[in-house]
Amino acid sequence: MATLTVFTPLYNRINTLKRTYESLKRQTSKDFVWLIIDDGSTDNPYEIIKEWIKINNGFEIRYVYKENGGMHTAHNTAYENIDTELNVCVDSDDYMPDNAVQLIIDCWNKNKNKGYAGIIALDFADSTKKVIGKELPTDKESTTLMGYYNNGGFGDKKLIYRTDIIKQTPPYPVFNNEKYVALAYKYHLIDEKYELKILNECVCIVDYQMDGSSTNMYRQYVRNPKGFAFWRKEEMKHSINTKQKIKACIHYVSSSLIAKNKHFIKESPEKFLTVLSIPLGFLLKIIVVKKSKSSYMKVEGI
Repeated sequence: MATLTVFTPLYNRINTLKRTYESLKRQTSKDFVWLIIDDGSTDNPYEIIKEWIKINNGFEIRYVYKENGGMHTAHNTAYENIDTELNVCVDSDDYMPDNAVQLIIDCWNKNKNKGYAGIIALDFADSTKKVIGKELPTDKESTTLMGYYNNGGFGDKKLIYRTDIIKQTPPYPVFNNEKYVALAYKYHLIDEKYELKILNECVCIVDYQMDGSSTNMYRQYVRNPKGFAFWRKEEMKHSINTKQKIKACIHYVSSSLIAKNKHFIKESPEKFLTVLSIPLGFLLKIIVVKKSKSSYMKVEGI
């Protein structure tokens, strides 16, 4: 059995997925499985993928189709189908340096018995080939994800998790007519018990797309307010200081107002701070709705 599963949520990205596939074919270590989770694509990607499966690539390709439900539901399906020791998500518009799998496997073999939940490594931007945000600490062996961000870190990082640990955490919740819940939900829960081994090497190259979720975050706020409100409640529970809790409360109020949830104060784990945050939360709601419309008009060329 392979050590690592590289899983890729896919939704109408067959053209960029070809680049992901080519990068996996070039890997110096083939100690991995590639799991493609098709989140209800309408561009019929399986016609191409099934031809890749027939080829002797040196690694197994698995394809799973599901109804469209958003990135978090694709992760849920991936975790249900992974049986390797480690797993890492590489999005369908991203790709891996030729030695990425080897770096991951070598790092893990040296540190697998130290109780880590996995590995935290670097993402590079496709446009610059430089690290996204800030590099990882060089003065220590491990960190939690939130520990990194709370100590001045920023920018996307690549997370390689032990499959047994990721499966022990609850699945991402699903809200009717919504397709977004922050992936950090599971990562926060794991942070409470485990640290990640630091690997200050690039294992993924990220190519942000104009129609990607990061680019269109304001529209995500408006379209998925219940999912965002859920995440803000989780942030309140796990925040390390009052400033972070207040920020989470403001966003929680904003998302709750967009969702037209009349019971948001009662449902908040920080009721007093939530009440105090109502004026700023209302203002944020107005800003989010306005920017969402502006983002839509920009993408549509209106």
